[in-house]
Parts: sequence; C-alpha cells; structure tokens
Amino acid sequence: MRDKAKVNQPQWDSQRIQALRRQLGLTQRELADRLSMRQQTISEWETGMYKPRGAPSTLLSIIAERAQFKYEATPTEKPPKKP
Repeated sequence: MRDKAKVNQPQWDSQRIQALRRQLGLTQRELADRLSMRQQTISEWETGMYKPRGAPSTLLSIIAERAQFKYEATPTEKPPKKP
C-alpha cells in the first residue's frame, strides 16, 4: 500500500460557511432547514464556536458543489518530505 496524502472535503470554518450561505442567498434559519438542524447550530458555526463534522460537513460540501461555490480541498496530512 502506498503512502499518499489524502485529499478530503474542505475544512468548513466560520468564514467559509457564512460565505456559502450568503452566496446561496439564505438566512441561517433557511440553511438550517435545508440541513435538518437548528438555526442555533448554524450560528455557532458562523461564530466559530463549533465546526461542522461528519454528515453536516459532507452536506455542506454537496451543497457547495451544486452551487459552484469556490473552495479548495485541503490535504488531511502533509506528504512526507523527500531527503
């Protein structure tokens, strides 16, 4: 098995979540409804209190892709340096 850095979904920080929501033209309540969660959770993400993980993070990525939201996937770990 080769050791490769995995590329995963973007890291959803407060600024990125808020930018996606605004690009979609949604309120926090409307985004929460689309994700089947509380508006307070969206607020907590946007203030940086918490970060989405697991299924909510995946759903944000799917919504972002469908909306053609510009973001870059980040490697989960850095590739090893060559000597």
